[in-house]
Amino acid sequence: MTDHHRPLIGITAMHHHTGANGRALQAVRSTYLRAIEAAGGIPLIIYLTDDLSAIHALYNYCAGILLPGGDDVDPIHYGEDPHPQLGSVDPQRDAVELALARRAKTDGKPLLGICRGLQVINVALGGSLYQDIPSQYDTAIDHRANSRSQAWTDLTHPMTIAADSRLATILKTDQIGCNTMHHQAIKTLAPGLRAVAYAPDGIVEAVESTGDQYLLAVQCHPEHLWNSSEPRWQALFADFIAACRHQPTPPPSSSQ
Repeated sequence: MTDHHRPLIGITAMHHHTGANGRALQAVRSTYLRAIEAAGGIPLIIYLTDDLSAIHALYNYCAGILLPGGDDVDPIHYGEDPHPQLGSVDPQRDAVELALARRAKTDGKPLLGICRGLQVINVALGGSLYQDIPSQYDTAIDHRANSRSQAWTDLTHPMTIAADSRLATILKTDQIGCNTMHHQAIKTLAPGLRAVAYAPDGIVEAVESTGDQYLLAVQCHPEHLWNSSEPRWQALFADFIAACRHQPTPPPSSSQ
Protein backbone atom coordinates (compact mmCIF):
# COMPACT_ATOMS: atom_id res chain seq x y z
CA MET A 1 0.00 0.00 0.00
CA THR A 2 1.45 3.39 -0.98
CA ASP A 3 1.05 6.60 0.98
CA HIS A 4 -1.16 7.88 -1.86
CA HIS A 5 -3.80 5.34 -0.85
CA ARG A 6 -3.54 6.02 2.88
CA PRO A 7 -6.00 8.76 3.84
CA LEU A 8 -5.15 11.33 6.49
CA ILE A 9 -7.46 11.01 9.49
CA GLY A 10 -7.79 13.97 11.82
CA ILE A 11 -7.86 13.01 15.52
CA THR A 12 -8.34 15.70 18.13
CA ALA A 13 -5.91 16.02 21.01
CA MET A 14 -6.70 16.50 24.69
CA HIS A 15 -4.98 18.59 27.30
CA HIS A 16 -2.63 16.51 29.42
CA HIS A 17 -1.12 17.92 32.60
CA THR A 18 1.37 15.25 33.70
CA GLY A 19 4.21 15.99 31.32
CA ALA A 20 7.87 16.21 32.32
CA ASN A 21 8.48 18.83 35.01
CA GLY A 22 4.71 19.33 35.32
CA ARG A 23 4.47 21.14 32.00
CA ALA A 24 1.16 21.01 30.17
CA LEU A 25 0.98 18.85 27.07
CA GLN A 26 -1.52 18.04 24.37
CA ALA A 27 -1.81 14.36 23.55
CA VAL A 28 -3.68 11.59 21.76
CA ARG A 29 -3.70 8.10 23.25
CA SER A 30 -1.62 5.75 21.15
CA THR A 31 -4.43 3.18 20.95
CA TYR A 32 -6.33 5.46 18.57
CA LEU A 33 -3.24 6.09 16.45
CA ARG A 34 -2.43 2.38 16.16
CA ALA A 35 -6.02 1.44 15.29
CA ILE A 36 -6.12 3.97 12.44
CA GLU A 37 -2.63 3.07 11.22
CA ALA A 38 -3.40 -0.67 11.24
CA ALA A 39 -6.58 -0.06 9.26
CA GLY A 40 -4.63 1.74 6.53
CA GLY A 41 -4.96 5.39 7.51
CA ILE A 42 -2.42 7.97 8.66
CA PRO A 43 -3.37 9.87 11.82
CA LEU A 44 -3.06 13.64 11.78
CA ILE A 45 -3.30 15.14 15.26
CA ILE A 46 -5.52 18.21 15.45
CA TYR A 47 -4.30 20.33 18.34
CA LEU A 48 -6.52 22.43 20.58
CA THR A 49 -6.57 26.18 20.04
CA ASP A 50 -8.89 29.17 20.19
CA ASP A 51 -7.96 29.91 16.56
CA LEU A 52 -10.69 27.96 14.76
CA SER A 53 -9.39 29.14 11.38
CA ALA A 54 -6.31 27.00 12.07
CA ILE A 55 -8.57 24.06 12.94
CA HIS A 56 -10.47 24.43 9.68
CA ALA A 57 -7.17 24.58 7.78
CA LEU A 58 -6.11 21.28 9.34
CA TYR A 59 -9.56 19.85 8.66
CA ASN A 60 -9.04 20.49 4.95
CA TYR A 61 -6.09 18.11 4.89
CA CYS A 62 -8.18 15.28 6.31
CA ALA A 63 -10.21 12.68 4.46
CA GLY A 64 -12.05 11.84 7.69
CA ILE A 65 -12.37 12.92 11.31
CA LEU A 66 -12.19 10.77 14.45
CA LEU A 67 -13.43 12.32 17.69
CA PRO A 68 -11.96 10.28 20.59
CA GLY A 69 -12.82 9.76 24.26
CA GLY A 70 -12.09 12.15 27.09
CA ASP A 71 -13.69 14.43 29.68
CA ASP A 72 -17.33 15.49 29.94
CA VAL A 73 -19.09 17.74 27.46
CA ASP A 74 -20.10 21.03 29.09
CA PRO A 75 -23.92 21.09 29.44
CA ILE A 76 -23.94 24.75 28.43
CA HIS A 77 -23.88 23.44 24.87
CA TYR A 78 -27.29 21.81 25.27
CA GLY A 79 -28.89 24.42 27.49
CA GLU A 80 -28.56 22.82 30.92
CA ASP A 81 -26.98 23.88 34.19
CA PRO A 82 -24.13 21.72 35.51
CA HIS A 83 -25.18 18.68 37.52
CA PRO A 84 -23.42 18.22 40.89
CA GLN A 85 -21.78 15.04 39.53
CA LEU A 86 -20.52 16.66 36.32
CA GLY A 87 -16.87 15.80 35.78
CA SER A 88 -14.05 17.88 34.31
CA VAL A 89 -14.85 19.93 31.21
CA ASP A 90 -12.55 21.57 28.67
CA PRO A 91 -14.13 24.59 26.95
CA GLN A 92 -11.41 24.77 24.30
CA ARG A 93 -11.76 21.10 23.36
CA ASP A 94 -15.55 21.42 23.28
CA ALA A 95 -15.29 24.37 20.88
CA VAL A 96 -12.84 22.60 18.57
CA GLU A 97 -14.70 19.30 18.43
CA LEU A 98 -18.18 20.81 18.08
CA ALA A 99 -16.88 22.88 15.17
CA LEU A 100 -15.30 19.82 13.53
CA ALA A 101 -18.44 17.70 13.98
CA ARG A 102 -20.69 20.37 12.48
CA ARG A 103 -18.32 21.03 9.57
CA ALA A 104 -17.99 17.32 8.79
CA LYS A 105 -21.78 16.94 8.90
CA THR A 106 -22.24 19.90 6.55
CA ASP A 107 -19.55 18.68 4.14
CA GLY A 108 -20.51 15.00 4.27
CA LYS A 109 -16.96 14.10 5.35
CA PRO A 110 -16.66 10.69 7.09
CA LEU A 111 -16.97 11.12 10.85
CA LEU A 112 -16.28 8.49 13.52
CA GLY A 113 -16.95 9.12 17.22
CA ILE A 114 -15.72 7.07 20.17
CA CYS A 115 -17.16 7.48 23.69
CA ARG A 116 -16.96 11.27 24.28
CA GLY A 117 -16.90 11.55 20.47
CA LEU A 118 -20.40 10.03 20.30
CA GLN A 119 -21.59 12.54 22.88
CA VAL A 120 -19.96 15.49 21.08
CA ILE A 121 -21.61 14.53 17.79
CA ASN A 122 -25.01 14.23 19.45
CA VAL A 123 -24.65 17.64 21.12
CA ALA A 124 -23.23 19.28 17.98
CA LEU A 125 -26.31 18.23 16.02
CA GLY A 126 -28.84 19.35 18.64
CA GLY A 127 -29.16 16.52 21.16
CA SER A 128 -28.61 16.36 24.91
CA LEU A 129 -26.89 14.09 27.46
CA TYR A 130 -27.36 12.49 30.81
CA GLN A 131 -24.72 14.37 32.73
CA ASP A 132 -24.29 11.54 35.24
CA ILE A 133 -25.78 8.10 34.58
CA PRO A 134 -25.75 6.83 38.21
CA SER A 135 -27.84 9.75 39.48
CA GLN A 136 -30.01 10.39 36.40
CA TYR A 137 -30.72 6.94 34.95
CA ASP A 138 -32.10 3.83 36.66
CA THR A 139 -29.61 1.05 35.95
CA ALA A 140 -27.73 -1.75 37.67
CA ILE A 141 -24.85 -1.58 35.18
CA ASP A 142 -21.68 0.24 36.19
CA HIS A 143 -20.84 2.10 33.00
CA ARG A 144 -17.46 3.06 34.45
CA ALA A 145 -16.51 -0.54 35.23
CA ASN A 146 -13.44 -0.66 32.98
CA SER A 147 -12.20 2.68 34.27
CA ARG A 148 -12.44 1.45 37.85
CA SER A 149 -10.69 -1.84 37.12
CA GLN A 150 -8.29 -0.35 34.55
CA ALA A 151 -8.84 -3.57 32.60
CA TRP A 152 -9.39 -1.83 29.28
CA THR A 153 -9.85 -4.99 27.22
CA ASP A 154 -12.45 -6.71 29.44
CA LEU A 155 -15.81 -7.24 27.75
CA THR A 156 -18.04 -5.86 30.49
CA HIS A 157 -21.46 -6.10 28.89
CA PRO A 158 -23.00 -6.95 25.52
CA MET A 159 -24.52 -4.43 23.13
CA THR A 160 -27.47 -5.29 20.91
CA ILE A 161 -27.28 -3.87 17.38
CA ALA A 162 -30.14 -3.18 14.99
CA ALA A 163 -29.96 -5.83 12.29
CA ASP A 164 -30.61 -3.31 9.50
CA SER A 165 -27.86 -0.92 10.59
CA ARG A 166 -24.52 -0.19 8.98
CA LEU A 167 -22.82 -1.20 12.22
CA ALA A 168 -24.40 -4.67 12.14
CA THR A 169 -23.29 -5.05 8.52
CA ILE A 170 -19.74 -4.00 9.41
CA LEU A 171 -19.42 -6.28 12.43
CA LYS A 172 -21.47 -9.10 10.87
CA THR A 173 -23.48 -9.55 14.07
CA ASP A 174 -26.40 -8.09 15.99
CA GLN A 175 -24.71 -8.54 19.36
CA ILE A 176 -21.15 -7.99 20.47
CA GLY A 177 -19.21 -7.55 23.69
CA CYS A 178 -17.85 -4.16 24.67
CA ASN A 179 -15.96 -2.36 27.39
CA THR A 180 -17.46 0.60 29.26
CA MET A 181 -15.82 3.67 30.79
CA HIS A 182 -18.25 6.58 30.77
CA HIS A 183 -20.72 8.28 33.07
CA GLN A 184 -22.44 10.46 30.45
CA ALA A 185 -24.70 9.15 27.71
CA ILE A 186 -27.23 10.25 25.11
CA LYS A 187 -30.50 11.50 26.62
CA THR A 188 -32.21 13.24 23.70
CA LEU A 189 -31.11 11.98 20.30
CA ALA A 190 -30.15 14.72 17.83
CA PRO A 191 -32.09 15.21 14.58
CA GLY A 192 -30.44 13.34 11.72
CA LEU A 193 -29.13 10.57 13.98
CA ARG A 194 -30.47 7.07 14.52
CA ALA A 195 -29.71 5.00 17.62
CA VAL A 196 -28.62 1.59 16.35
CA ALA A 197 -27.23 -0.19 19.44
CA TYR A 198 -28.10 -0.41 23.11
CA ALA A 199 -26.68 -1.74 26.36
CA PRO A 200 -28.89 -4.19 28.29
CA ASP A 201 -30.22 -1.28 30.40
CA GLY A 202 -31.25 0.79 27.35
CA ILE A 203 -28.30 3.21 27.27
CA VAL A 204 -27.51 4.14 23.65
CA GLU A 205 -24.30 2.43 22.54
CA ALA A 206 -24.09 3.51 18.88
CA VAL A 207 -25.58 6.02 16.46
CA GLU A 208 -25.50 6.48 12.70
CA SER A 209 -26.60 9.17 10.29
CA THR A 210 -30.11 8.83 8.91
CA GLY A 211 -28.76 10.08 5.57
CA ASP A 212 -26.08 8.96 3.16
CA GLN A 213 -23.10 10.43 5.02
CA TYR A 214 -20.61 8.13 6.73
CA LEU A 215 -21.31 9.16 10.30
CA LEU A 216 -20.98 6.47 12.94
CA ALA A 217 -20.27 6.70 16.66
CA VAL A 218 -19.98 4.15 19.47
CA GLN A 219 -20.06 4.62 23.23
CA CYS A 220 -17.49 1.89 23.98
CA HIS A 221 -13.75 1.93 23.24
CA PRO A 222 -13.04 -0.45 20.34
CA GLU A 223 -9.51 0.91 20.01
CA HIS A 224 -8.71 -1.29 23.05
CA LEU A 225 -10.53 -4.36 21.71
CA TRP A 226 -9.78 -4.85 18.01
CA ASN A 227 -6.36 -6.47 18.56
CA SER A 228 -7.15 -8.23 21.83
CA SER A 229 -10.41 -9.50 23.33
CA GLU A 230 -12.81 -8.83 20.44
CA PRO A 231 -11.13 -8.82 16.99
CA ARG A 232 -14.41 -8.16 15.19
CA TRP A 233 -14.07 -4.49 16.18
CA GLN A 234 -11.19 -4.22 13.70
CA ALA A 235 -13.82 -4.13 10.96
CA LEU A 236 -15.12 -0.79 12.27
CA PHE A 237 -11.80 0.95 11.69
CA ALA A 238 -11.31 -0.79 8.33
CA ASP A 239 -14.75 0.33 7.15
CA PHE A 240 -14.12 3.91 8.25
CA ILE A 241 -10.79 4.05 6.42
CA ALA A 242 -12.38 2.52 3.30
CA ALA A 243 -14.98 5.31 3.30
CA CYS A 244 -12.25 7.93 3.76
CA ARG A 245 -10.29 6.63 0.75
CA HIS A 246 -13.15 7.73 -1.50
CA GLN A 247 -13.20 11.28 -0.13
CA PRO A 248 -11.54 14.01 -2.19
CA THR A 249 -9.68 16.49 0.01
CA PRO A 250 -9.48 20.11 -1.14
CA PRO A 251 -6.10 21.83 -1.44
CA PRO A 252 -4.81 23.39 1.78
CA SER A 253 -5.29 26.90 0.37
CA SER A 254 -9.08 26.43 0.61
CA SER A 255 -9.11 26.70 4.42
CA GLN A 256 -12.10 28.50 5.89
